[in-house]
Amino acid sequence: MHALWQNVAMKTIELPGGSQKPSMSSDFITCVGAVVSGADSLLAVRQAKGHPLEGQWTIPWGRLEPGESPASAALREVKEESGIVAAVTGLIGVQELPEPWLGSFALVYHCDHVDGEPTPDFRETDAATFLTMDQIRDSNEPFEPWSRWLMIRVLNGEHSVTLPARSNPYSPQIGFL
Repeated sequence: MHALWQNVAMKTIELPGGSQKPSMSSDFITCVGAVVSGADSLLAVRQAKGHPLEGQWTIPWGRLEPGESPASAALREVKEESGIVAAVTGLIGVQELPEPWLGSFALVYHCDHVDGEPTPDFRETDAATFLTMDQIRDSNEPFEPWSRWLMIRVLNGEHSVTLPARSNPYSPQIGFL
């Protein structure tokens, strides 16, 4: 077995409709986040009561579900947490996560707003809106620090976006190379 795969176990996962497919599992968590652009603003959601980040504004984010691609997971999280339909336009970057998730990471996507009005799901989020730079800076409400930092960087143009490689031989899977 190749050294890359030594700590990865193969398992079978259930897909909607009852079909199964092989999947790799490991001990790390992959999270995704989405920076969704509106007109001079970015989508923010406030985490609902009972959430570990209760009462804090964040970008839409969450974990991959078995058999799900990271880009699809980011779009699902945006839709679930805010009611917004978005389209992935690029990869902003990778964030290694701190304790207690050390060894895990988040992929952060840039997305465009396609359709819908921000509406919280009232399960994970209790508010959703597009915020301008001034609204973020002047807000008296708490922001999750990393999300606030990222939103300000994006609105200031202090970031780069890696565009999808359209000629990727794994297409339709998205590659950012």
